[in-house]
Amino acid sequence: MFAQVIVDIAHSQVDKIFEYSCPDETKVGSRVKVPFGGREIDGFVIGVSRVSSYPAEKVKPLSRVFDEAPALVPECFSLMERISSRYRVPKAVALRLFVPSEMRLGKVREAFKNYVVLSDGDIRLSQSAKKQKQVLDYLKEHGCAEHAFLCNAFGNGAVKALAEKGAVKIEKRKILRGPFSGLPATGQTRTLTSAQKDALEEIENSEKTAHLIHGVTGSGKTEIYLNVIAREIERGRTAIFLVPEISLTPQMLSQLRGRFGGAAAIMHSGLSAGERFDEWWRLRSGEAKIAIGARSAIFAPLENIGAIIIDEEHDSSYVSESSPRYSTIEIAQMRAEYNGAKLVLGSATPSVETYVKASEGKIGLITLTERINKKPLPEIIIADMRREVKRGNNTPFSNALREELKETLGGGNQAIIFLNRRGYSRTVMCRDCGYVAKCENCDVTLTYHSEENCLKCHYCGTKYRMLEACPDCGGRHVLYSGTGTQRVVTELKNLFPSARILRMDNDTVSGKDGHYNILKQFSDKQADILVGTQMIAKGHDFPSVTLVGILDADMSLHFSDYRSGERTFQLITQVSGRSGRAGDKGKVVLQTCSPENYILRYAVNYDYAGFFKNEISLRKATGFPPYSIICRVMVTSENGDVALETLKNVYFSIDELRKRSPGEFIFFNKMHSPIKKIQGKIRYQVLMRLKDGKLLPEIYDIAVKNSSHSVLVYVEENPANLS
Repeated sequence: MFAQVIVDIAHSQVDKIFEYSCPDETKVGSRVKVPFGGREIDGFVIGVSRVSSYPAEKVKPLSRVFDEAPALVPECFSLMERISSRYRVPKAVALRLFVPSEMRLGKVREAFKNYVVLSDGDIRLSQSAKKQKQVLDYLKEHGCAEHAFLCNAFGNGAVKALAEKGAVKIEKRKILRGPFSGLPATGQTRTLTSAQKDALEEIENSEKTAHLIHGVTGSGKTEIYLNVIAREIERGRTAIFLVPEISLTPQMLSQLRGRFGGAAAIMHSGLSAGERFDEWWRLRSGEAKIAIGARSAIFAPLENIGAIIIDEEHDSSYVSESSPRYSTIEIAQMRAEYNGAKLVLGSATPSVETYVKASEGKIGLITLTERINKKPLPEIIIADMRREVKRGNNTPFSNALREELKETLGGGNQAIIFLNRRGYSRTVMCRDCGYVAKCENCDVTLTYHSEENCLKCHYCGTKYRMLEACPDCGGRHVLYSGTGTQRVVTELKNLFPSARILRMDNDTVSGKDGHYNILKQFSDKQADILVGTQMIAKGHDFPSVTLVGILDADMSLHFSDYRSGERTFQLITQVSGRSGRAGDKGKVVLQTCSPENYILRYAVNYDYAGFFKNEISLRKATGFPPYSIICRVMVTSENGDVALETLKNVYFSIDELRKRSPGEFIFFNKMHSPIKKIQGKIRYQVLMRLKDGKLLPEIYDIAVKNSSHSVLVYVEENPANLS
């Protein structure tokens, strides 16, 4: 037998199929070790045949076959071809997406423990064998026990003696390193409203395979998702459920366990290597039928998929920022097409591109206009921070927010304060000469973190000692500018000394339980106020939250990005939706220096239809997506000269395409990236707007051709972040 193998090397020169002789039992999808170029490396078997394309004496044998069951399902090879072709990456890079990195690198394997169980038949012990009798009594009561526990409790000698006498057996058993084992199961079946029933039947019976559920916050989208999954599980099929934030996975896992028990497995980067390995194998073996997780869970090793759910489909986290730079929704469409599965996208604030498809009938559109409990959406109060400053209020909080906080805390309810900027102060500046502290590795300002008394770069993580004097002029008049989550907490403690306050941002969450622990404390009412960044803005359901404060609502409004208005509308709507979801009516205080801005007016009235109509008219008039494709070719290198020379080569190569097809280009130019350096690498870009995607394959090829070990060149389509 002969195996066709893709070697696990991410290089275009070896991006082809190699043949090796193999044992008859070798299966397609197996991970293998093969001799290659004088060494042994890993590979993936993508085919097995009885004949070889080469003379038998030239075909080397496989060195080793890993895993009893093949790691890759047949669908992987179809996706491999499509991903490799679409994003111009080697096939090995595409296949890596389907296997946990620690498993691929041999850094993790199945875990086993020794257990002690009683043997059949009676055995007589001497009067002096008291410890042995205690072991037997314990096993008669409990059935079995860990070998290490019994040795620690009763002595290794007693256990060993019983094993030698045949009274007990020591068995090696596989153990599962299950994440969130103590998580409560909360997803009991609920009675559907008429609107939910209609939505479910539309998804079930429509000729369209993809649907968008556009439902206001609290309208019961999750219950529809769970029912879609339940119907597919009843048919013997499987499902994938994606959420945008790792912080949302415990909440959704809890509901899935309540509804489906152990059929749900979690997949995301926050798990330990062992947990990720075991959850992956539960899905691959068929023990688990539902994959829940963030972006990477779209590559779950499931077969016969019946439903793919993407909650908060508008979120930018669904676009990968590392190679291959895929769109999760695009991969979901590929998997849905292969499996004949239903694809359900959901959001209170759909992306403009998705809503255009839905409004044009390319995908189904389901609209839910009311909260499931018939409660009104929270009232949004605009606080004009320009007036606050004129009145001498230099704190982060308007008078309106302070009064609402006082009333909320007095009534025994909870509040969320949202600010999408962590740290204490955004910048540190010398008042004498104007010097601003910047990172040496990145072209960005440093943020002051009071708890660590240091300056930190939020791009590369480098920490610097706090300035005692200006390095330029020696002046000691250092000014803290801007407000971060740390400072908000400090100010809140001064205003409300008795209030219990939690903070949730990238500095306070660590490990797989970091998000869960903070959210559980808040959900259990162990805190009165939760201060956080966008990780608290969406999806969470806290019944006692009746107030949301949005600080600096303008922050995302004035970015030089065609999506800035859309992102602002989405963020305000999403975070506002955390308020008033249960008993008391909710309120939102939105602080802004631009109260007259039309985006804020649409947000205050929850007017998505008005926002969309205005936004799509602007996009059409200016030729921005979805009426064009923004394409950016990034060139990065530690050597500025190499980066600049490569930029020229890329630019002139694409310019040849432009000369050949001038009608395809709306805009075309080369320039420094807005952030000129990140992690010590100089950054240039070729930026263009294309009428459609006809030239994208050739642009990808130009990027691949110019990329090398000394300079990285890659393509981004409609990038989520243009900085």
